[in-house]
Amino acid sequence: EVQLVESGGGSVQAGGSLRLSCAASGFAFDDYAIGWFRQAPGKEREGVSIIKTSDGSTFYADSVKGRFTISRDNAKNTVYLQMNSLKPEDTAVYYCAAEKFGSVLADAREYDYWGQGTQVTVSS
Repeated sequence: EVQLVESGGGSVQAGGSLRLSCAASGFAFDDYAIGWFRQAPGKEREGVSIIKTSDGSTFYADSVKGRFTISRDNAKNTVYLQMNSLKPEDTAVYYCAAEKFGSVLADAREYDYWGQGTQVTVSS
């Protein structure tokens, strides 16, 4: 059974930090791309950061470049998203997703498996 389980969300003040984790199981982790997406109320789901688990290639949305860092631990089948200098506009439900061809794509339609999401709230 494929599972993606996010953790690490919460509430912080602007300027603070959070670290999200995505623990994967049930598929060949090393062959996939893992992405972090977010969705705020009334907005479309947005690709935040993607990593190709085999070689570490990454993508960052312009809105998070320089503030967020994605990484992976292939031994633990886990992907992390370190979020620093958080802003109120980062408030959203954050989802991790897996794409089976290992393509670093920010299009949510390309992803095969999704986690349940974790809430991140940044107050001003």
